[in-house]
Amino acid sequence: MKPTIRHSKDDQTFYATLDGYESELAYSQPTHELIDFVHTFVDENLRGQGVGEALAQAGLAYAREHHLRVRTSCEFMAAYVKRHHAEYQDILA
Repeated sequence: MKPTIRHSKDDQTFYATLDGYESELAYSQPTHELIDFVHTFVDENLRGQGVGEALAQAGLAYAREHHLRVRTSCEFMAAYVKRHHAEYQDILA
């Protein structure tokens, strides 16, 4: 089952909900052209179910759609982008 993902611009966070548990991908936007993914949290009840990857994909799709360059201060996001470098190299800062 895939999580439901919602984006809150006010919180600068993507939220994933699955089976009543919530996880998040937080970011900052230091400039109009740059998004920095700063923190990922996946509830322990959802780990290993692809929730972190779903959040990463949603955040990176948002960056691409809004023509933003991507910085990954978050270790999880840095590792995700490294594993999928060919797919995202065009938007990396």
